[in-house]
Amino acid sequence: MPPHVSADRPAAQPPGPGPVDALISQTRRLKGEVDAVRRDTPSDASGPRERWQRALCDLALHQLDDLDAHLAQLRDGPAPAPAARTDALLSRVGSAEWNLLTDEASWSGELYQILGRDPAAPPLTLDELPSLVHDEDRRRLTTMVTACLIDAQPIDGEFRIVRPDGELRTVHMMGEPVLDPDGGAASMWAVLRDVSEVRRRRRAVSDTRDAVPAERRLMAEVREAVLPPWRTAPRPARQAPGTLDIAAHRLSSPTGAPIGVDWYDSLELTDGATLLTVGDLTGHDVAAATGTATLLGAVRGMAMAGTRPGQLLSWLGHLLDTGDLPVLGSAVCCRYRPDTRTLTWARAGHPAPLLFRGGTGRRLDSPCGPLLGATPGAVYGEAEETLQEGDLIVLHTEGPVAGHDGMDSSRRLLDLASRFVEAGTAQDCVRLVAEEFGEREHQGDTCVLIASVTS
Repeated sequence: MPPHVSADRPAAQPPGPGPVDALISQTRRLKGEVDAVRRDTPSDASGPRERWQRALCDLALHQLDDLDAHLAQLRDGPAPAPAARTDALLSRVGSAEWNLLTDEASWSGELYQILGRDPAAPPLTLDELPSLVHDEDRRRLTTMVTACLIDAQPIDGEFRIVRPDGELRTVHMMGEPVLDPDGGAASMWAVLRDVSEVRRRRRAVSDTRDAVPAERRLMAEVREAVLPPWRTAPRPARQAPGTLDIAAHRLSSPTGAPIGVDWYDSLELTDGATLLTVGDLTGHDVAAATGTATLLGAVRGMAMAGTRPGQLLSWLGHLLDTGDLPVLGSAVCCRYRPDTRTLTWARAGHPAPLLFRGGTGRRLDSPCGPLLGATPGAVYGEAEETLQEGDLIVLHTEGPVAGHDGMDSSRRLLDLASRFVEAGTAQDCVRLVAEEFGEREHQGDTCVLIASVTS
């Protein structure tokens, strides 16, 4: 096809092979760097943000593949014959020219491949071209061509074509009129690019990006239904000595941070004992949030049946290991008997309970078993502590209150020992924790449960 003279400028001559080869090398280096970023995103990522990131990398790689192929086509020139070029990438860009004086058309081999036409068939004229276009897009094509031929406006738009095999493809067309010496349109040339895959990948990016706030809102609603941010056990006007005053709080994720699936729970059991538990699950999606509700139901059911903390954690681990959700969990489970003031507990990959007495605090020594769901048939040992009137038990999830100075959650809570004495009730102690470790101090959801032994 001869060089074109557009309505306002002569066509630029193609660059020599040297500069194009350099651009190809740069493009391929960039492809390798983007692919490295893509590989860092797990292929089985289930969170909406991870899916969006992977879709965006896929789109970038696809466009770089196209750029690589287009540059190679620019360097090598158009296909000498339709059958000589079968590379799928190079077939995405084709060219055409329509002579308005002779009504003749000239197509490149790549354009035949894009439109799915038989290379032996004659190219379609401008009047015949709309027969390939989807019914809803014919008016758009006609408008673009008319504006080009009548008003000398460049063509730059998309439309869908229906290939002979029934496949629907999206084509981006760019073109200009070629003027005769009198300024009239003598012919029209165009470059057509198959952008179907690019559009599909952009929709995937848009869909996954839109899913991030939508899924976050849904997850927040599920979490609120399962676990309110504050809970205080009702306190009778006269409490028997040795019973528990209980309060709990969930510190919500800061704006933009992943919504966690930590939990806390307390429950008075039929034998007079009290269940205290906190824990968390891996994952930051709706499935993990609903899994928390299932897990809490299982904890309560087993505790009401009299299951001891160690056995309860073993059965929870079996539930996660054999369930539909590929998640892991950590938890500490306590059973308190007010008649003997005995606290019995077990833990699975979770921080130990903290005991505060007389203005000081310490971790309760106990065996720590593996994460829930990590080891089939795991057995969890138990420990026991006799409490005194005025003692404070603090259970917490790990994320919470880890400070910027590297101190872990338990350590920072232990530093509040003297202030807990001044706070008084369990609810006041929980409010102290919430004030001390506000939203700026933690990266995601965290739970704190405090129980004080009444005197």
